[in-house]
Formats: sequence, C-alpha cells, structure tokens
Amino acid sequence: MYCNWGILGPGFIATRAIIPALQEVSNSRILAVASSNEQRAREVALRFSIERFYSDYQALLNDPDIDVVYIALPNHLHREWTIRAAVAGKHVLCEKPLAMYAAECDEMIAVCREANVFLMEAVWSKFLPQFHKAKELVASGELGEIRSVLVDFGFIPSPPVPPRLFDPALGGGSLLDIGIYNVFFALSFLGRPDIIEASMTPTELGIDEQCAVLFKYKNGAMAQLFSTLVSNTGTQADICGTKSRLRLTSRFYAPSATIELFSGREDSKKIIPVNKESGSGYQYEARHVGECLRKGLTESPVMTHADSLLIMETMDRIRAVAGIHYPADDIK
Repeated sequence: MYCNWGILGPGFIATRAIIPALQEVSNSRILAVASSNEQRAREVALRFSIERFYSDYQALLNDPDIDVVYIALPNHLHREWTIRAAVAGKHVLCEKPLAMYAAECDEMIAVCREANVFLMEAVWSKFLPQFHKAKELVASGELGEIRSVLVDFGFIPSPPVPPRLFDPALGGGSLLDIGIYNVFFALSFLGRPDIIEASMTPTELGIDEQCAVLFKYKNGAMAQLFSTLVSNTGTQADICGTKSRLRLTSRFYAPSATIELFSGREDSKKIIPVNKESGSGYQYEARHVGECLRKGLTESPVMTHADSLLIMETMDRIRAVAGIHYPADDIK
C-alpha cells in the first residue's frame, strides 16, 4: 500500500534530499508539492514528475488524496502548519527542530494526538546504520563507562546564503539549525544533563553565529558541543569511555560518516564495518514513517514524542543560559 505524500516547502532540503529519498522508497509516492511561489511549485513538480502542485499550503492540506505531509518550512512555521495538517487529518513528518520552543512542541503533540494523526520530528540521523552501530557498541560495553561526548558541527554557508540561517524571526542561528544535531547526539548517549553551561557569539541581530555548550552530569560525565556558521569544522563526534573511544568521522550525522574505534591513542584505530544502502540516507526515516502508518501508529517507537520534547527542552535551557533571543520570546 502506498502512502501519498505532500511536500510543504520545496526548498533546498526538500529538493536535495527529501523528495529524492521518498522517490526511492517503495511504500511511498509523492503526489503533490506546495510552495508560496506558484512558479517554484510548478518547477519542482515538473523536475521530479510530481502529479500535482499548489501555490497555497492549505490547498495541499485540503487535497483528499494526501495521506501524510513533510513540512520543510522555516523553523517558525513548524507549529502552525503541523497543527493545520493535523486539523485537516494529515499525518506529519516535520523537519527538525520540531518547534521553536518546548511549549510549542507540547501543543503540537497534543493537537496531533487529539486528531489521531501521526507526528514525528525528522531527525534522520537516528535511523542511519552507523548510529545504530554506535549505540550497539556502547550498549555492549565495548567502550566501558561513557565519561565524555565531544561533538562539533560547523560550516560557512555558500552564497546565496538562505535567509533562514541568520534571521531571528525565522528561528535562525547555529543552535537551531545545526547545533540540534550535537544536542541530539549527546542526549542519545548521556541522557538529560543535570547542569548546562553555554556561551555564544552574537550576530548584529542578536542570534548565535557560534555556540559552545557544556553538559554536566552527576556521575561526573560531560559533553562538549560546538556549532558555528562562520567557520568550517571537522564535524565529528567522539564517545569516550573508560575502556576505549569511538569516533564518527566527518559529517557524523550523515551516511558518509565512518566509525572508528580506538582502544588506546590514535595509533590503535580500527574501522568498524557498517552495512549501508546507496542513496541520500533520508530513505531510512521515510521508509520508517510508511511502516508506522501501515501499522496505524500515531507515534514512532524510534523517534518518540518524548525524544522531541527532551531535545526541545534542552535547547530552551541552552538558549536561556547563552542568551539567544528571538522576537517571539517577547510575545510568549
């Protein structure tokens, strides 16, 4: 049985990754795409051989043949269009971060539960084979007791720079755009931090072009997280235990990452084999959503609502400590 998908917001992420991935998955079919720009909607529909296009997001939600929507809109629109989709009876896979704040996240989950529709945050990294392998190695005791997690993610945006990256009103800044991967990774291996310390370098508009975060735990473990939109970093993740250390190499959050295991220092490196499919990597989460819908689930057992709430609550804590401010803060 096919799931008929609609795409809200055919921007860079949707056209580079989401649409090609959905077209790779046997249980999914993209039936329609919607953009606020009719020409853009038409061009994307023609480019990817998508049957229908709309110049209005609500018109797509009103299409009775659409089962599930992918919301690839800027951060500040996630709440509104997830709720509109739920009211229209559509299941939702929403681009990360699920919301701007934990309170929005709570509301979105409540509305989707009331409407009996599926909702999942698109943290695609959680579905990738190397992430599963890393979790398996940690659970096996191969690393011993985890004492630290070190994660960095940084890049210099290529022109033309998308407005969403630096516009406070759109939820811009390094933390919400890419730092969320660092937060997700640390939470996955150490859980909720007891103490958070954070500092950021502000842009002229007051949001973070760089953000450094320290998680502290009662057992003495720590996580160091760094995100930046003004320099290119290694974009790697290390999980360090009392026995050995595991590294996910460059683009730790993507299929390109390799897993390296170190029993001692750098000269002890061992490459851990991981079975990977060809493709963008987004097909894993897309396939998972289709499987959940066929089972009649309204929540993923892998990327749960509680997972999204923990990420968003942690991001709220970081923003409060670092002093990252959005215009919407003034009307909350």
